[in-house]
Amino acid sequence: MLLGILSIVIGYLLGSIPTAYIMSRMRKGIDIRNVGSGNMGAAAVIRQIGTYEGVFVGLIDIAKGAVAILIAQALNISQLWVFGTGFGAVIGHNFPVLAGFRGGKGSATIIGIFLMLAPNAMLVALVIIAIPFFTTRNFAFAIFIGLALLPVFIWLFGGSLMLVLYALAVDIFMLVRNLSGIKQVLAKGAMKDMIYGGQQKKVK
Repeated sequence: MLLGILSIVIGYLLGSIPTAYIMSRMRKGIDIRNVGSGNMGAAAVIRQIGTYEGVFVGLIDIAKGAVAILIAQALNISQLWVFGTGFGAVIGHNFPVLAGFRGGKGSATIIGIFLMLAPNAMLVALVIIAIPFFTTRNFAFAIFIGLALLPVFIWLFGGSLMLVLYALAVDIFMLVRNLSGIKQVLAKGAMKDMIYGGQQKKVK
């Protein structure tokens, strides 16, 4: 039990590493949380700092989730503790003790976790994420679609029921954290329908 608790703490501390904050400070001397969307993640760094910097932040954030799982597995603790460690990393990214508990949404960290726990399913989800991203250029929407389908892919690849339920729990957490962004996407879609719908009626 002590090893399990230690593993979760390690996962949380790894997740708390404020990669986007550090990068924005180093490159432009700004706090990424005070510009644009205010989200401390790779997508915000791409928009506010640069593509290469954002990709680097994304890779490190993915690594945080992956390393947390690898450490938990190396400690030879039960699967539930491994799951707890992964979730600890996500909580750390969302509410980092090293950055005043103001973090990001944790999408990249979630990707890292499931690349270790369900690599085949996660790779398929990444392909799904790429499709809406390159067609709509809306990263938040693409991530939501891909990760929402992840439990289905885990099940199709023969993952355990516990792993499927874990993915569902992570999805619910992600949904709650991204409600504002999802509402914005839906609002934009409704606005476009009103605009283009009105234009079409005029043409007729």
